[in-house]
Amino acid sequence: MKKTAALLVAGSILATAAPAMAQDSDEDTFTGFRAEILGGYDVSQAGSSVDDDSAADNDQSIEGLNYGVGLGYDYDAGGVVIGLEGEYTGSTAETEFGDGDFEGFGIGNVEAGRDLYAGARVGVKANDDLLVYAKGGYTNMRYNLRSNDGTQDFRADLEADGYRLGAGVEYALSDNTYTKVEYRYSNYGDATIKFDGNTPDVQVGDIDIDRHQVMAGFGMRF
Repeated sequence: MKKTAALLVAGSILATAAPAMAQDSDEDTFTGFRAEILGGYDVSQAGSSVDDDSAADNDQSIEGLNYGVGLGYDYDAGGVVIGLEGEYTGSTAETEFGDGDFEGFGIGNVEAGRDLYAGARVGVKANDDLLVYAKGGYTNMRYNLRSNDGTQDFRADLEADGYRLGAGVEYALSDNTYTKVEYRYSNYGDATIKFDGNTPDVQVGDIDIDRHQVMAGFGMRF
């Protein structure tokens, strides 16, 4: 249902802005290479297939601040803008102990690590300096697993592959600077545990983790 909702939101935004495709505009505003800094709200939660409905008090999510950088290239084809993009981000989200209870979200004691994203976007120009777009692509998330035997800390990485869908708006502040706001949904469905040293990796297989983010960005075009 969440995947369907994300697609409907993106489609509705594009449909609303579609009349702008017929307008004459400056085709250089949203064309070229770009680099940006990103920041916003980030929450990872147990997906629908692993919800612990029998424990109503169990917090099945971790949340925090997401931050990072992105690169991309866009081409304005005359009202319709298409582009490729990639990101490297981190997050402060982690499991916590609240009121004496462990607040886990389905995969144990973890903190969110780095996230890699590569994808594409397509948008329409609501006017000469406002772009409304939808996006999608591949994402690889790392969750840092943490444990302690009473004397020593142990850490391993859970690397998860998945996909991302999103929609947003971008506003051109000038010919070569812009700001943007977007929502994106990610789902991770295949994971591997990677250990330090010579310990071999362990294929976890299918998992179900949902991730929701509301991000803002500031960038420059070249």
